[in-house]
Amino acid sequence: MPPEEVVRVLDILHLASVQSWLDGGWGVDALLGEQTRDHSDLDVVIDLDDSEGAISALSGLGYAVDEDLRPTRFVLSAGANRKIDFHPVVFDETGNALQKGAMPGGGDAPYPARGFAGHGSIADRPVNCLTPALLVLHHTGYAPQDKDRHNVRLLCERFGIELPPAYR
Repeated sequence: MPPEEVVRVLDILHLASVQSWLDGGWGVDALLGEQTRDHSDLDVVIDLDDSEGAISALSGLGYAVDEDLRPTRFVLSAGANRKIDFHPVVFDETGNALQKGAMPGGGDAPYPARGFAGHGSIADRPVNCLTPALLVLHHTGYAPQDKDRHNVRLLCERFGIELPPAYR
């Protein structure tokens, strides 16, 4: 997905009052302030209660539900290079959140409140992202692919995070 499309998607979500945070590869690149590799999709964290609002808002850009595995995740697509993988979370009263069923083995993936404090930029536009520490944590618990190694290495180098054992 090209950076211009990422910005369009985020602008539409903002206009629809859907708070969002970048995750995955674009989240990494936003924190780094530059695109370091091509991205086949955009990973976005939103409140599960905002799922229908996101779907409705993005339909105006041609996006439609391609895969619906809620509450764990859902994917919107609008042709080649236009795919959004939503990671809906359920917040508690303290700001911590869980992505239901997202861990290997089917457990809930934790999103501590402090993990939503990341800020970066894409195409000179400020964006909200998960923090570097949370992005690294979410890259553990499975056999990493080359793109995961790339992402984690860059995050650990830039932000002084210890490289997880699976990435050494």
